Amino acid sequence: MTTANLMDGTAVAARMNETTADRARELREATGVEACLATVLVGDDPSSATYVRMKQNRCRKAGIASRSLVLPASTTTAELVAAIRELSDDPAVHGILLQHPVPDHIDERAAFEAIDPAKDVDGVTMHSFAAMAFGLPGFQSCTPGGIIRLLDEYGVDLAGRHAVVLGRSPILGKPVGMLLLAKNATVTYCHSRTQGLAELVAQADVLVAAVGKPEFVKGDWLKPGAIIVDAGYHEGGRGDVDQAAAAEVASLLTPVPGGVGPMTIAVLLAQTVDAAVAQSGPGVRDVAVDTRVRVSK
Repeated sequence: MTTANLMDGTAVAARMNETTADRARELREATGVEACLATVLVGDDPSSATYVRMKQNRCRKAGIASRSLVLPASTTTAELVAAIRELSDDPAVHGILLQHPVPDHIDERAAFEAIDPAKDVDGVTMHSFAAMAFGLPGFQSCTPGGIIRLLDEYGVDLAGRHAVVLGRSPILGKPVGMLLLAKNATVTYCHSRTQGLAELVAQADVLVAAVGKPEFVKGDWLKPGAIIVDAGYHEGGRGDVDQAAAAEVASLLTPVPGGVGPMTIAVLLAQTVDAAVAQSGPGVRDVAVDTRVRVSK
């Protein structure tokens, strides 16, 4: 029986965070600039509040300042946009994270687009998506960026591989497909209207599951030896893939938890320092090297 090797996102993220902390310290010592991430939370959703606190704690450990803006659930789109634009105009803030989802009455896309692209360290604006799609310098959506870094760390050569992406969200499914394409994979997107889903999954050399449904992907759908990236997280520590069944078929598998999740935050912190470096003037890059990925066309 095959037992998949697990891609340890926790360990890889820890190494990334050490590098990020070193770069943040070098930036402070060289320029007096303290990299700063502003988080914006609308409403009182407990899960969202927990995620924001987690990101703030990780910032503190990496030597990155954090600023928290908590707005009531009754906040309008116009009020949220105004608040985000104020942060965009603040030179002491280098990165902005709008915790999503926002309340239903808010136009989330309008709120994302209020973020200055130079501070879009979560990679949620149309500007960032275009940069990913065209292989230009810019900030990656954090979970897709983390997935690519994890695959790189495990020596996965994506060129010529058939990658199947389950899900088409603007902050995960769509951008991860662009990044896989930039790595010369052949990419198939699948979604709720896809016909013959199991048959398409069975063709995948690399599968990225981002459907938001616990254990949706079954083990008997998978191609033997496939590389499985499970980007889901649900109550009880379950992912979007039946982990036990996948482990008997796959060659590489991201565990849940401890796979994709830690990489998401690690990319967010790294890109916050990237933003601070870029905003600190010419010559600073020699001290704190810009680590944003330049993907091939």
